[in-house]
Amino acid sequence: MANEENPPSMQSYLHGVSDIPLMGLTVGGLLEDTAKKHPDNEALVVSHQNVRWTYQELNRQVDEMAAGLIALGLIPGDRVGVLAPNMAEWVVLQFATARAGLILVNVNPAYRLSELEFALNQTGMKALVTVPKFKTSDYLAMLSELMPELPASKPGTLKAEKAPDLRWIIVLGEDTFKGTIRYRDVMADATAKARHRICSLASELQFDDPINIQFTSGTTGRPKAATLTHHNIVNNAYFTGLQMALSDKDRMCIPVPMYHCFGMVLGTLCCVAHGATMVFSSAGFDATAAMQAVEAERCTVLHGVPTMFIAELDSPGFGDLDLSSLRTGIIAGAPCPAELMKRIMHEMHMTEITIAYGMTETGPVSTQTSITDPVVRRVETVGRVLPHTEIKVVNTDGRITPRGTPGELLTRGYCVMPKYWNDPARTAEAIDEVGWIASGDIAVVDDEGYFQIVGRIKDMLIRGGENIFPREIEDFLYTHPAVEQVEVIGVPDEKYGEEICAWIKLREGHSTTADDIRAFCKGQIAHFKIPRYIRFVDSFPMTITGKVQKFVMRDQMAKELAGPERM
Repeated sequence: MANEENPPSMQSYLHGVSDIPLMGLTVGGLLEDTAKKHPDNEALVVSHQNVRWTYQELNRQVDEMAAGLIALGLIPGDRVGVLAPNMAEWVVLQFATARAGLILVNVNPAYRLSELEFALNQTGMKALVTVPKFKTSDYLAMLSELMPELPASKPGTLKAEKAPDLRWIIVLGEDTFKGTIRYRDVMADATAKARHRICSLASELQFDDPINIQFTSGTTGRPKAATLTHHNIVNNAYFTGLQMALSDKDRMCIPVPMYHCFGMVLGTLCCVAHGATMVFSSAGFDATAAMQAVEAERCTVLHGVPTMFIAELDSPGFGDLDLSSLRTGIIAGAPCPAELMKRIMHEMHMTEITIAYGMTETGPVSTQTSITDPVVRRVETVGRVLPHTEIKVVNTDGRITPRGTPGELLTRGYCVMPKYWNDPARTAEAIDEVGWIASGDIAVVDDEGYFQIVGRIKDMLIRGGENIFPREIEDFLYTHPAVEQVEVIGVPDEKYGEEICAWIKLREGHSTTADDIRAFCKGQIAHFKIPRYIRFVDSFPMTITGKVQKFVMRDQMAKELAGPERM
């Protein structure tokens, strides 16, 4: 008998019903179909590279690169990493690896030695495509330090002690480097046999095959390699596009990074699913360049995390630009304040802007507002469940809560990843025996099916759209010889939403400074993980059972930072 106080119709369980079926397409097949439907539509515009390709040309580039990768001796299922900022070659590789049945591994350009080594070995990468340098990062120098065997190796024969599976380093650009092969030469060396193999693979590859690995920070100190299938991301891209009423007439400015789902699923793949044009304004985020590209290319769609939109609204010359072509886009990655949403809608003309919520493991979106939702819904909620997706909100006992009652949000459906790569234990922890994956977020759903995210169960903090788990930073700081105990928390920040704060207890007889700690982090962990605030303490607030009370630390830091900064 149903619980009369919590009847099924009023439980926090929703299923996205749709008369539009899921697509049984691979990523490569999706591009092939779009190139046939819209061959002369502009597919890709990359302002900083002077690239302007139609779908027909993009499809040709993808075919040649896919054949080139096969000609290297790579076989379906091999992992190929990309370590690069936003550029035309990233888009080509996204689709070329898929067409060749290779699993693309997204590598964050901010990674440093220990993180890069982990990514290489956790996925067993056979090839890594990289730019030589970007901003302050010298990737070839990093790779040579990690693998001193590289300069003396012939391309394709690398056998490095610290990365035993890696064979190929493919370098983007015109310069040549010992032990590596250029991207352009891989494409030029495509053979007739390899091209024939690409054609035959089109009927062999299955949409449930894994095709993409993205790293998401883990609570146990090491990133988790979320493994996504064609089915996960092709359909997620398609249905998020429907929420924006995307069509082949739209032009999307993509300032978000390609190494995130935001860039490569909600950006490029979403455009391909609807025949729209992809516009890249700069290699890394540049607010002025993004706004100039919107005006020059008459973009109708713009994506970003809240901090990106703030930077764009405050960029020099913003008021002099004609942004009237804009209408929609996605804000995701962090909560969007109501005042910011109002500015975006009015000053950027994005009256049909949407809010999306999800996680890398759900490919990534599970709820989204639509362009027809009232403004209040787009300001106060993260929308409703997407088609063919289930969501439930449960209490600490795992039972579904009544509508309006907070609990942990869980997702099930086509969008849920099959596993973390090479990590069955954490896969079993994440996905239960009936297919639900827990978000770690506290949500509440109202009677009309709109979700609000009201908190986070674990200690994850979000800095400028980057998901950061304190344990990963803590584990690294414990390697400092002067550190006896460290606890990392997030503290409020007007620009980034949250900033990183580390409380450190030093070993007896040791001394160090905050600047020394930051210098110790530099070059070893990503810049956005380096604590801005460092406080040296003699003890930590504890429970009776000996657990650190991080909420007490957060409250204390919030009060201190509201006054004069004492760091």
